Amino acid sequence: EATGVYWLPLYGVLESAGLDVRMVNGRQTRNLPGRKTDMADSQWGATLHMHGLLHAGFVPPADIRRLQDYLRLRADHVAAAAGCVQLMQKAFERMNIKLHDVISSLAGVSGMAVARAIVAGERSPEALVALCDVQIRRKKEQAVIEALRGTWADEHIFALGQALQSWDHYQKLIADCDERIATVLPPHDDTQPPLPRSTRQTGINAPEIARLREILAQMCGGRDLTKLPALSSYGVLQLIGEVGTDLSVWPTEKHFTAWTGLAPGSHDSGKRRKGVRRGRNRTGQLFCMMAQSLVRSRDIALGGFYRRLAARRGGLVATKALARKLAAWFWRVMVKGDDYVEKGLARYEEQVRKTREQALKCLARELGRELVPVPAVTGTA
Repeated sequence: EATGVYWLPLYGVLESAGLDVRMVNGRQTRNLPGRKTDMADSQWGATLHMHGLLHAGFVPPADIRRLQDYLRLRADHVAAAAGCVQLMQKAFERMNIKLHDVISSLAGVSGMAVARAIVAGERSPEALVALCDVQIRRKKEQAVIEALRGTWADEHIFALGQALQSWDHYQKLIADCDERIATVLPPHDDTQPPLPRSTRQTGINAPEIARLREILAQMCGGRDLTKLPALSSYGVLQLIGEVGTDLSVWPTEKHFTAWTGLAPGSHDSGKRRKGVRRGRNRTGQLFCMMAQSLVRSRDIALGGFYRRLAARRGGLVATKALARKLAAWFWRVMVKGDDYVEKGLARYEEQVRKTREQALKCLARELGRELVPVPAVTGTA
């Protein structure tokens, strides 16, 4: 029975001994009220399993679990480093320095250079702006100079220095995790043909692993999952770290999306139908984060799907629906070997227009009416 992380050591020992171990959800082993003892629970669970009433939960293989542990630890370090950036911003605010209002990120090259110079003792705004990138100096040099006029309190400069030290520490831990992740991944096969060059940018938190995209395609049987919209090499690596490369354990894409928590739940009793709030596991959360990158896309059909649904149902519902589509495509590529072909936003909008037109024709036919097209106006009166 899955309870926190306490089942993991026993699971590993039994698995290494060659036993067929099954991890089940605790909800399936509930006994009648008033009979809650450890012995009664174990006997009831054995009885249910003897009659085939327990369904095994998904547990990735041992090598994938090892990769998963490194990736989750790395994600914790990334989150902690983000907290250090927030502490830096707080120190700037206390000194009335509005640098974070005029540059895009304090964690960038310019922001870090200015912060380190302030901790080292530099106070001149003109000298500090000279440390920024040439694009910043060209477009908003005066705005940065005005933002760097602060009170320079010693206690807040000390806090800024502490945040910088913590940020450097977590960057070192992240780099160590990248080295360990590289040792878990299989070596690159030089005999494989090179993949087409990708125009997608790598994220600021992506691991620094050489030829990561080619290695991931090699693990997936030659399938380049970065062709899917919103999936970067780091995103594919995180998904593989959660579900592995064998998705045939889910018979259909509906099983897979239901397991991620992205499919709508059902609670029907007679004529009553209630919605079910289901939590998303880590895989579902990853797909939701990836779906956010398509919200403002201009030429991707899935972006048009999100905006059309968000106008009717809201952003949260649209994000979940879009994440489910990404999860379904991920399963199709991994199991069936389908190739994702981007149709484009214009073709998607034309398809939606034809669907709405057909629905209007059916409604007019039911009401005994007929749709008459209106000629387009070519000029003004």
